[in-house]
Amino acid sequence: MPEDKFFKVVANKHHPNESLVPTHCSYCGMQCGMNLRVDKSTNHIIGVEPRYDWPVTLGKMCPKGVTAYQQTNHDDRLLRPLIRDNPALKGTKDGFREASWEEAYDLIVRNFQKLQTDYGKDSLSVFSGVSMTNEKCYLTGKFARVALQTRYIDYNGRFCMSSAAAGFLRSFGVDRGSTLPWTDVHETDCLFIAGSNTAECHPTSMFRVWEVQNRGGYLIVVDPRETPLARRADVHLDLRPGTDLALANCMVNLLVQNGYADEAFVREHTGGYDEMVEVVKAFTPEYTSEITGVSPEKLIRAAEIYGKAPNAIVMFARGIEQQHKGADNVSAYTNLCLVTGKIGRPKSGVATFTGQGNGQGGREHGQKSDLLPGYRKITNPKHVEEVCKVWGITPEEMPQPGVSAYEMFELMANKTIRGLYLLCSNPAVSAPNQNFVRDALKSLDFMVCSDIFLSESAEFADVVLPSVTWSEDEGTVTNLEGRIIKINKAQEPIGESKPDWLIAVELAERLGRGAYFRHLKTAKDVADEFRLATKGGYADYYGATWEKIDKQNGVFWPCKDEADPGTPYMFLDKQFYHADKKAKLCALPYRPPAEEPCAEYPLRLTTGRVVYHYLSGNQTRRIPFLRDMCPEPFLEVHPKTAKQYGIEHDEVVRLYSRRGEAFYKVKVIEAIREDTVFVPYHFGHDQSINLLTIPALDPMSRMPEFKVCAAQIEKIANARSAPF
Repeated sequence: MPEDKFFKVVANKHHPNESLVPTHCSYCGMQCGMNLRVDKSTNHIIGVEPRYDWPVTLGKMCPKGVTAYQQTNHDDRLLRPLIRDNPALKGTKDGFREASWEEAYDLIVRNFQKLQTDYGKDSLSVFSGVSMTNEKCYLTGKFARVALQTRYIDYNGRFCMSSAAAGFLRSFGVDRGSTLPWTDVHETDCLFIAGSNTAECHPTSMFRVWEVQNRGGYLIVVDPRETPLARRADVHLDLRPGTDLALANCMVNLLVQNGYADEAFVREHTGGYDEMVEVVKAFTPEYTSEITGVSPEKLIRAAEIYGKAPNAIVMFARGIEQQHKGADNVSAYTNLCLVTGKIGRPKSGVATFTGQGNGQGGREHGQKSDLLPGYRKITNPKHVEEVCKVWGITPEEMPQPGVSAYEMFELMANKTIRGLYLLCSNPAVSAPNQNFVRDALKSLDFMVCSDIFLSESAEFADVVLPSVTWSEDEGTVTNLEGRIIKINKAQEPIGESKPDWLIAVELAERLGRGAYFRHLKTAKDVADEFRLATKGGYADYYGATWEKIDKQNGVFWPCKDEADPGTPYMFLDKQFYHADKKAKLCALPYRPPAEEPCAEYPLRLTTGRVVYHYLSGNQTRRIPFLRDMCPEPFLEVHPKTAKQYGIEHDEVVRLYSRRGEAFYKVKVIEAIREDTVFVPYHFGHDQSINLLTIPALDPMSRMPEFKVCAAQIEKIANARSAPF
């Protein structure tokens, strides 16, 4: 492997009895390349080393990736099925006993069938995650609709990537998280990054970000906090949480007014320009400053930098997406690319920082309430017919669309949904308005959870099934670029754990629906059916065979057949996926956050990640190094705000909203707005910040507004209750 400016090849030393298995990290959408070190005598993973041949990260790894292998043989791993005989103990770790797979399956089938006999097919539901392979995500959707025959399935990407998907679909007619490969990022002239704490959430992308500035390019960052990324920005647009739509409209207005619009591109390849201009013209720098709190001078400078840049990439993450207008935010920021024509060519475009390892593929192939494999719509008769041919069912047998993730909990609370099969997700930490969600889980007649650890959500289950880690199975995932890559098996499953695809096949057999599943005897069998099911869809994976993926080091979708190398760049021909082949410039009036500050709740609460943890923390909080580096959540407060409340650094205070309360140690820090407080969301039980967050849903994406709600701080001495 030749050296280049970004890395130095290191000759690693290995034990004689050691083998290396090339694969990718289990965590975020960067999917950093790694070799798992396996002791051949014990068949156990003993370590990890970076892969310098992986073009996206070139040997870079973060603290989570370096320790990811420690999940597999962890002492907390679930090794046998667990059954709880006393429902009164739901919501606790107590009352479980080990059982055989046969006993667990019998209990599941008996209860699922009774519920459907008594209350109908739709009394059951499936809630899944996208930290699974494409093959498992695909089979989960098929299992819900063919084995259980229920309409109620949704997934945790609803809390992560759904606004990006909705915004891209509206603007482009297709949803792929990046319109260009990540290897272009460091070669552009301007990065406009909104709502992403990139240095902590996607740290292995930072060498490309810094290289833009090293080459003389510019970095613009939109964030209410002065994150490590914002600290290095040429312009930091330090807006109030929840005001992104006003800021994006202002950027577009300034681009148009100052002559940076590409008139030929707009005329030939977009629609909606006049309507958009009419809406954005009200967003002068002065008016926008009143809404966002960002100075007019910063707004003007940011638009000038982006407008003058020969090439530029607009990038964003959950900061703009986890709002009740998240889809509007995505389309509004996408307007910057479209109005300037900086898309459909190398070094320019739009990209999202995908939160979960398979956040892209996991939303394309049937886990969403209204989608089927290949990004087909369940409301489109032609799409339904195409999938039914692969599944061997009639279109009349295909269930109708269900509802989004949070709305499923509402249906559990009112007893429309009475049973749940939960896999690879932890909504008892990750969903908003936790007091309500936990009560909804407790109200279920019967719940099954498949996981590698006894998560906070598993504590509500009647049956817990031990599944395998990413390193004990194989399949594909799709990284943040839209590149399909291969996860390779490094170790045999420990204990009696099983892969989720096999659990689905075995349960389907016992449910009397085995004819549709029993031909799937290996992960490769699932992969072959999965590729066939996507054929002809917008997200067409048919040509992305495992062999091609290995040969090319990943394949970008769409990839339609064996001769197709894939599609690293979207829209090179300037043909978009709407019927008229044009992109849509969206006219988007501003809407404030669902819950604005008031005298009783004067602060804006926002949430996010830290570098040492991942999502709900079910995995990372068990890894000693990661736990030691960040053992508990904290409350970031500006020094002036702390003085106003009479609180000091490291003091424990009560933080509360209209929905709940929690107690946090204060971190007094200047890198946050005075009107804003921040808490990381990786912690469970009484430490969960989602006890406070609001379930206001985006009308398009159904994304809850995690990123802003009204809150208040109270000193413990004055508090109505305390944790001590």
